Amino acid sequence: MGLIERVLTVVFGGARNIVADTAEVFRENTEAGAGRQAEFKKQVVTQYGQEFHSNQRGWFDRVMDAVNRLPRPAMALGTLALFVSAMTDPIWFAERMQGIALVPEPLWWLLGAIVSFYFGARHQAKGQEFQRSVAVTMARAPQVVENITALRKLRAGSPGVADTGPDAKLALAAFTPGENPALDDWHKSRG
Repeated sequence: MGLIERVLTVVFGGARNIVADTAEVFRENTEAGAGRQAEFKKQVVTQYGQEFHSNQRGWFDRVMDAVNRLPRPAMALGTLALFVSAMTDPIWFAERMQGIALVPEPLWWLLGAIVSFYFGARHQAKGQEFQRSVAVTMARAPQVVENITALRKLRAGSPGVADTGPDAKLALAAFTPGENPALDDWHKSRG
């Protein structure tokens, strides 16, 4: 018995596990890696929350946001209006298109660049706003998890949910039989 004990002590050590220490040289400790990853994610969410915390927008920002929303509907409705005008008054439509045919090509390129930059900038601003809202939502996640855990403890099948605690009157009332017509009928049928 002493020989086996000495061999196991040499392999596994008194307070250390040589096999585990050796294995960690070749493969990461999964539990420690998960802990580091969780801490990293927590720091990222905290940083996002601090960076995008200011949700207070002034009247000027709200007005500019409303103005920025006008070009897309205006272009879509204008295009539909051109189709309607081409069907209702083809001569009027043809006159307008002859005027557009006189627009030089560099001006078309400039218009294309302006529209592209407008929609690109709008897409980037909305993307950053979306990331801000995701960061705020992720910052609330720990509280939601705590609330769900607390709610699950209140289920009827949870251990200790009906515990009366230190209230002696409540404990006594729980064991005192009360009126139960169905149980009385059952007792009578049993006999």
